Amino acid sequence: MIERKRYLDKLISKKGNGLVKIITGIRRCGKSFLLFNIYKNYLKSIGVADECIICLALDDDESIMYRNHFIDAFIAQRYDVKGRKYIGSPLKYYFSDVGLRNARLNFRQQEENHIMENVIFNELCNRDFSVDVGVVEYCYKDDGKSKRTQLEIDFVANKGSKRYYVQSALTVSDEEKRKQEINSLKRVGDSFKKIVVVKDNILPWHDDNGILYVGIEQFLLDESAMDI
Repeated sequence: MIERKRYLDKLISKKGNGLVKIITGIRRCGKSFLLFNIYKNYLKSIGVADECIICLALDDDESIMYRNHFIDAFIAQRYDVKGRKYIGSPLKYYFSDVGLRNARLNFRQQEENHIMENVIFNELCNRDFSVDVGVVEYCYKDDGKSKRTQLEIDFVANKGSKRYYVQSALTVSDEEKRKQEINSLKRVGDSFKKIVVVKDNILPWHDDNGILYVGIEQFLLDESAMDI
């Protein structure tokens, strides 16, 4: 048996720090053996009881119920803001770790807008918000005919009595682009906070509609930025 001392020592040194450890590598390189055999034997050698060690192989059919919980944790349902009801489909899926997403795709498909939206979703979940995708329906006239359409709000974030509508936008430097990004927010019709998060490092500001504009860096590093 190969001891893999270097990797075992790294796991041991980080034990108890409260963080999830992710071991990556090519297929069949021994990642599961490192955890389920070598590291488990180490834990038992220092007095950890068998009943205190849980081993789950999420690629086994026996673990499907656990695997589904992981999948559901990063699904955003569509929520009709005005109708106050969930719309069955389509769902939106987000990656729990954008770095792993990039590695899995070999750093292809680097759409900044999608990655930034994913990062914001993860951050809201980490702050214990319940996060949905907002849908706003509205009617308008076109050549004298009444028409109905749906606009999307990237995120409706709820926690207790608080609710935030959050839109992810790379930039709003162009006025037409800004109007496009806030079109759905303007049609919500309630007094909850509405936020546009942009890529650039900007000074937070509010427009005439009371919508807050804030840079992604400040949004991620300062939780109070949502309440400016």
